Amino acid sequence: MPRRCTVLCRPVAAVWAPGGAQTVGTGPGRTVRLFSLNDYLGLSTHPQVCAAAASAALAVGSGPRSSALVGGYTTHHRELESDLATLAGQGTEECLLFPSGFAANCSVMAAVAGSPEVEVFSDELNHASLVDGLRLAKAAGARVQVYRHNDMAHLESLLQASPAKPTSRRLVITDTLFSMDGDYAPLARLAELRRAHGFLLAVDEAHATLVCGDSVDLHLGTLSKAVGCSGGFLACSRAWKALLVAKARGQVFSTAMPVPMAAAASAALRVAREEPELRRRLWRHVGVLSGALGVPSRSPILPVVVGAEARALRLADDLWRAGFHVPAIRPPTVPPGTSRLRISLSAAHSDADVVALVRALQGQGLAGASAAARL
Repeated sequence: MPRRCTVLCRPVAAVWAPGGAQTVGTGPGRTVRLFSLNDYLGLSTHPQVCAAAASAALAVGSGPRSSALVGGYTTHHRELESDLATLAGQGTEECLLFPSGFAANCSVMAAVAGSPEVEVFSDELNHASLVDGLRLAKAAGARVQVYRHNDMAHLESLLQASPAKPTSRRLVITDTLFSMDGDYAPLARLAELRRAHGFLLAVDEAHATLVCGDSVDLHLGTLSKAVGCSGGFLACSRAWKALLVAKARGQVFSTAMPVPMAAAASAALRVAREEPELRRRLWRHVGVLSGALGVPSRSPILPVVVGAEARALRLADDLWRAGFHVPAIRPPTVPPGTSRLRISLSAAHSDADVVALVRALQGQGLAGASAAARL
């Protein structure tokens, strides 16, 4: 085995949910509560979402059988695109679907920024799919500058040092909710900078919701997290869609999203609109756990940074044996010295689930006053 693999090798444990339960998993020798999933509203197992997927599968089959451009585009895909474009808000006219969020980010960055006449400004903690897309754009001649995480003064200084030219395009790209730290991009300030400096603004809303409105030019997202399904999308203007439907290689050269997933995603968006209690329950859980950890109540992702890889792995193993699946996140996913436990909350968790996790964290010295000082 190569030496580097012995250091970075991360085994994958199979954890499955019996009977469709969203928050209880069975792994090697143990039944555990799952605090490791991105299904924030619990929609992946919602009866209406599952019924929509099953109905579509029985009606038209399990897959689209072709790329969207060749013959895999159906009325289910069109309905989902319309729903997502409407959800994105004023100024967004259209939507383009991709087989995954990674494909959407990588393909759109490569297509939009892949030119010597494009200058890109990217947050240093942006998702790997954006980074890979920008590497392709850079190979095509784009200039890519990285600004310090959420540092708007640094971004503005870079913009001022590289003024816009009549024949060039400037693009700022950021995650909205950063998946390893659980913090948000300062979208209001980004909108102000966009008005002042005239750049294109693209946001990856994989872990957030479509709430940025007409201050954003390109809304990138995934359907595999809060929506509880799979696939990716770009919500944008008609002009951008017309260009990208021909240039975004991850869409052109991939089989379209399976029809049952498109139907399920449309149902999930409808449920999210009709059942606001799901969001209220999720944020109640966030308040309880963030209060126990002594950290701000910001998002359903709560990282507990412990530093050393060995300590993160030991804590994750202790929690597993106590009946909780809370993954240890370590390099290369996060920088050396910042290994952490990553807790993901869901509306599908019960109040008792969250209280039990708090007690388990207290048993590890990670909750309460001592934990607040440590974090």
